[in-house]
Amino acid sequence: MSKSYFDETHCAIGHPKTKVMQWLLTVDHKRIGIMYAAVMFTFFFVAIFTAMAMRIELFAPGAQIMDGDTFNQAFTLHGVIMVFLFIIPGIPAVFGNIIMPLMIGAKDVSFPRLNWFTFWLYIVGCLIALSSLWTGNGFADTGWTFYAPYSLNTDTNVITTLVAAFVLGMASILTGLNFLVTIHRLRAPGMDFFKMPLFVWGIYATAWIQLLATPVVGITLILAILEKYFGIGIFDPAKGGDPVLFEHLFWIYSHPAVYLMILPAFGIMSEIIPTFSRREIFGYRTIALSSASIAGIGYLVWGHHLFTSGMSDIAKTIFSFLTFFVAIPTGIKFYDWIATMYKGKVILSSSMLWALGTIVTFAIGGLTGVTIAMVGSDIHLQDTYYSVAHFHYAILGGVVFLFFAGMHYWYPVVTGRLLNETRAKVAFWLNFVGINLLWFPMFIAGYYGMPRRYFDYLPEFEIYHQISGVGAAVILAGLVLMFYNFLSCWKKGELSGTNPWNATTLEWHLPSSPPPLENHTKVPYVDFNPYEYHHGEPVVKFDYETMKRID
Repeated sequence: MSKSYFDETHCAIGHPKTKVMQWLLTVDHKRIGIMYAAVMFTFFFVAIFTAMAMRIELFAPGAQIMDGDTFNQAFTLHGVIMVFLFIIPGIPAVFGNIIMPLMIGAKDVSFPRLNWFTFWLYIVGCLIALSSLWTGNGFADTGWTFYAPYSLNTDTNVITTLVAAFVLGMASILTGLNFLVTIHRLRAPGMDFFKMPLFVWGIYATAWIQLLATPVVGITLILAILEKYFGIGIFDPAKGGDPVLFEHLFWIYSHPAVYLMILPAFGIMSEIIPTFSRREIFGYRTIALSSASIAGIGYLVWGHHLFTSGMSDIAKTIFSFLTFFVAIPTGIKFYDWIATMYKGKVILSSSMLWALGTIVTFAIGGLTGVTIAMVGSDIHLQDTYYSVAHFHYAILGGVVFLFFAGMHYWYPVVTGRLLNETRAKVAFWLNFVGINLLWFPMFIAGYYGMPRRYFDYLPEFEIYHQISGVGAAVILAGLVLMFYNFLSCWKKGELSGTNPWNATTLEWHLPSSPPPLENHTKVPYVDFNPYEYHHGEPVVKFDYETMKRID
């Protein structure tokens, strides 16, 4: 039997002797996924502590610990890190690398060296972004959207940030290309598209968005750089340009990017719900096809970000209708997940708690999104804290919560250990209570007119910011406890075995946990539904020698 990937690895260049160089030059998809996770969560905590600094500033009216210019740079840093360095690449880069090849019975991704190169391209993008903190006039103060004409005229280091976003976009395109080829070419014999696990469907739909939508924002960023350097008058109205054109080009990518974030997260939900309900997933085909539908419709709804930017009434009506329309395939997923749990043997493990909590928080994010998809109410709520609360419920309460759910669910695959369930559940409840304390008051403040991106405010909004400050502290406590649990159980946790959850998909049918270097010792033959349960027990078992089904 091969050693674990922790003990040996394939390398991109030669055969280095040191452990450090083996990791840095590895082409093993599992090690690359772990390195992505280490870097991304380092930046995640930088963004979290930046957000905590902003919460301290906003705890009371008036200046507390920073002035307005510093606050503008702080929320830009927080947004750029969270969006471009963590949330957009997060689940595909980590679980798309570690888990997806295991699920389809592949030895690795199609282009292992390209995968290695993509990781280091991501690192280069991160370093370029951070370099703008210490060069020029400091980090950009434009917000993560870089809206023109302000981004063209500010003297902060916008160019470096734009270059970093462009490099990170290139890494995203190459990752999507690699995953598309892997899913098309390296599936196990017998595994057609409607026998793939639903997480693979989520990665597949996401990869198409990465490949087709990301070049649009790349072109937009290049145009903004050319505009700032050469003043050629594309977006600057003082030179005959159109700043609304920048908004259109930016959101043509950035709204599909929202689905790029959430589709793999929905895939994680679709793995956890049947496993801990001990039931076959309800509506497998509708969940799979709804992922493709969301990816397609997501290209057509960017205009709802521009209702107050100047647009014909007909265009507003069309974009509003299309935004409502995207709720249909999303709603199908939610109904199928709930139907799967109905009459199931629901087990409230830590990962199941994260999944159930996400149903609540993402539903709040989604339903409040309906109000700002309506033209009339959006005009009132545009650029208020209502929009900020909606966004954070959808992304933090949807994407990030399900990222954490996947970390709890697949922890035994990666480490061969079990987490401390008591600590894991306490951490979940701290995060769940914290997000509602942090963001629900902002719906009220936004409704009453509290504008976003202001470092000062009128006294009547103080109570909402103070409740939010308490919520931020509760979330921070939950995050610290959760990551302490991850790190402490990595070496000292109880051994898990290969399938502690009695799950049915291929990543739980490996010869060892952590898996060996090239995953399955033999290529598995898959001629079955990936979620078959009978009376609460998985139907499918494998003979590890032949990797064929035993009934």
